[in-house]
Amino acid sequence: MNNEIVDITIIGGGPTGLFASFYAGMREMSVKIIDSLPQLGGQLIELYPDKYIYDVGGFPKILAKDLVANLVTQAHYSKPEILLGETAISAERDGDHFILKTDKGTHLTRTILLTAGIGAFQPRKIGLAEESDFEGSTLHYGIKDLSLFKDKEVLICGGGDSAVDWALMLEDIASNVSLVHRRERFTAHETSVNQLMSSKVNVLTSRAVKSIVGEDGIVKEVVLAQKDGQEATVAVDHVIVNYGNISSLGAIKEWGLDMDRNSIIVNSRMETNIEGIYAAGDVTSYDGKVKLIAVGLGEAPTAINHAKAFIDPKARLQPLHSTSVFN
Repeated sequence: MNNEIVDITIIGGGPTGLFASFYAGMREMSVKIIDSLPQLGGQLIELYPDKYIYDVGGFPKILAKDLVANLVTQAHYSKPEILLGETAISAERDGDHFILKTDKGTHLTRTILLTAGIGAFQPRKIGLAEESDFEGSTLHYGIKDLSLFKDKEVLICGGGDSAVDWALMLEDIASNVSLVHRRERFTAHETSVNQLMSSKVNVLTSRAVKSIVGEDGIVKEVVLAQKDGQEATVAVDHVIVNYGNISSLGAIKEWGLDMDRNSIIVNSRMETNIEGIYAAGDVTSYDGKVKLIAVGLGEAPTAINHAKAFIDPKARLQPLHSTSVFN
């Protein structure tokens, strides 16, 4: 056990957690970051490092990996201790601090900030028996290298932002891109959908993947079925599945936190129902919540400021602006 008591332990090293680390440094708090993944960045690095992000203020568009690199640099302002590949198990109050146990050790912390995103996640699959035959070679649930699809026939499955964004990004890289969606309407942002409909992407709605045909891990064809029972065969080199993720907060769900399904309920101070434990980002739920990176980046300072005031009631809740600190 590390006997040093830090001011705040951030559980989750995605964008919200990284920005929270920076802001905790602004408030002169000692910081520890714990994440179950082997690298910082959360879903942005794990699933789509080469995907453009459009919803962060000041960046008309920025690659996910570049946004993470900037956030990691910023996060080091607090000189955090960073523990990767480590999963939080339990948290119990002991006087003025928590005893936080993970699968690798025990940590002491005055407050806890949960920025776990959607928690541990696995991609939602098509559900075909033959799906596993092609995973890791020509069937993908995320994209880490766009060059893999250069001059290839690509079929993308899904109707959300990720599926539409990937289709638009691959339009000028692949020889041909088809986007198949089980419904008639897309759930992606309206602007993205309008761009899709004006693009060269072959949009196939009200269709579902019935089977995948190939050999030795190489996809050759995909059979699509319509609602009326008609089928069509599409020749492809790669299949990209963007049906979202199956997620779980794991042991955190047993901490006694007020939950709304897989999200943690917080108030306007980002406080949970357990004193000293805060939450921010996609892991949270409150009336009117919008799950965007930009929103999480705004919630992080709110959580940090109230955690600072919790530790030190004499501390100002509203600190100086960063422009004042760095001048």
